[in-house]
Amino acid sequence: MNDEIGELKRGLAAAERLLNPCGRLAVVSFHSLEDREVKRFLQKRGGLKPKTSRHRPPLPLESSAPTFELLFRGVRRPTDAEISENSRARSARLRAAIRTDAPAVQEAAST
Repeated sequence: MNDEIGELKRGLAAAERLLNPCGRLAVVSFHSLEDREVKRFLQKRGGLKPKTSRHRPPLPLESSAPTFELLFRGVRRPTDAEISENSRARSARLRAAIRTDAPAVQEAAST
């Protein structure tokens, strides 16, 4: 097994650590599983997490400052003109964000 999703997760975390403030991250995915991981990462790091009970204390990751600011909400898809020029672009999905000056999130290493 080639662990593509794991590589994607590690690459996104590395981009968060390596980008300077105002650096831009753009990710083009071609499969729904890849896009879902990018979406979750950018939502979490952009401070767009779903709200939980106001009575529950925030978790450490929830209280940290956003490390990315989304350039646009949702996903950008290729235009009809782009698809007519390159039919393989049909499944492409673009998500992009700008790195803030907040420190990168330190997550526990997965086993």
